[in-house]
Amino acid sequence: MKTIEAIIERAKDGTFSVYCINEMFNGMGNTAEAAKADMRQQMVFFKKSAIEDNFSYPDFLDGDFEIVYRFDTQSLLAYYSGILSLSGLEKITGIHQKQLWNYLHGKSKPRKVQVEKIEKGLQALGSELIAISL
Repeated sequence: MKTIEAIIERAKDGTFSVYCINEMFNGMGNTAEAAKADMRQQMVFFKKSAIEDNFSYPDFLDGDFEIVYRFDTQSLLAYYSGILSLSGLEKITGIHQKQLWNYLHGKSKPRKVQVEKIEKGLQALGSELIAISL
């Protein structure tokens, strides 16, 4: 099964876009989920049109493939801002909430080390949440 990597970004108007890193497909929508669905629809439409017009298309569209989505840091913080507070993110990442605010609002871009801290903090939180048994 082929794995396709895609990036999700939030635009200044609040909409979302998603685009493949190594493929030609993309999508847009009012939510991240809508942008993902739009991209999948674009893939189906492209294959259908290529078949109808006797053009070639990427082989993976004929088989099973998985799309792995990643947010850029600013979009990730914006997407989860209604769920995770900056003070909560500070606790799990060790990054001061003023700096997180700068990342969220595009005032500065995080260095790779900071991105890794955010990823590790969120992954650790996810692992803890998965381990909860009710």
